[in-house]
Amino acid sequence: MKRIFFAILLMASLVVYSKSVLAADPVKVDGSSTVFPITEAVAEEFGKSGGGKVIVGISGTGGGFKRFCRGETDISDASRPIKQKEIDACRASGVQYIELPVAYDGLAVVMNPQNSWVDHLTVEELKKIWEPAAQNAITKWSQIRDGFPAEDIQLFGPGTDSGTFDYFTEVINGKGGSSRGDFTASEDDNVLVEGVASSGGGLGYFGLAYYEENADRLKIVPVKDAGSAQAVVPTKETVLGGSYTPLSRSIFIYVNKDSLKKKPAVAKFVRYYLENASTLSEEVGYVSLPQSEYQAGLNKI
Repeated sequence: MKRIFFAILLMASLVVYSKSVLAADPVKVDGSSTVFPITEAVAEEFGKSGGGKVIVGISGTGGGFKRFCRGETDISDASRPIKQKEIDACRASGVQYIELPVAYDGLAVVMNPQNSWVDHLTVEELKKIWEPAAQNAITKWSQIRDGFPAEDIQLFGPGTDSGTFDYFTEVINGKGGSSRGDFTASEDDNVLVEGVASSGGGLGYFGLAYYEENADRLKIVPVKDAGSAQAVVPTKETVLGGSYTPLSRSIFIYVNKDSLKKKPAVAKFVRYYLENASTLSEEVGYVSLPQSEYQAGLNKI
């Protein structure tokens, strides 16, 4: 009886200890503001289920990778694949990782609802607005297309640490990071929403979820690619079906392998993430992956 009593006491103490460890050493996540709504939703549900505490930051994809490759975080949210210089930084620090796609996203091009003259923009017109040569030169809507009024253009976009900035500039301007610099930049998409919503000639871009969250304050711009018969609005169907080009993409989390092995809460959170990302990504305005891709991620970890 004494042995059974002490065995039960030991098991109870181990449960208490494991819970205290989880509470004392939370899962640390940082990175993309685009991926943030999904990760935040997963973290919230994970906490409600008793899984433990998760701290989620928003320093942009590039800023997140800087911290991740220094070993400061367990998981990095990313709205683009990791760059070679970031791979090298992780390797130099001995940080090994697993790349896990978690959803599809369409970049929303948005304008102020007062804008009555734009019914769509072409990829070439977006390039004319955002390319480096446009800086201090393209400042009026009348310079974009015949028939547009001589209204000032006020531009709002992600900062240079953002994966959304990298992706947009690559597919629109032809080179990642190549952009005019005279626009209001922020890693916080809510700041961009406020800017466009309060500027009559405002134009900006960010993840689709932020538009859907603020659809009553913004006007979305259909985009026409060179090979498309008509302009397309980003929706679940057009992103998943591939007709919203070139502004559709996969978004990711990167997981530190060492954290997976040494922090039970990280492994538990990542499993929970992949098991629930299909539902939660849709709830916050993104497009879920096929279930087979989530299972492939679970197989990886």
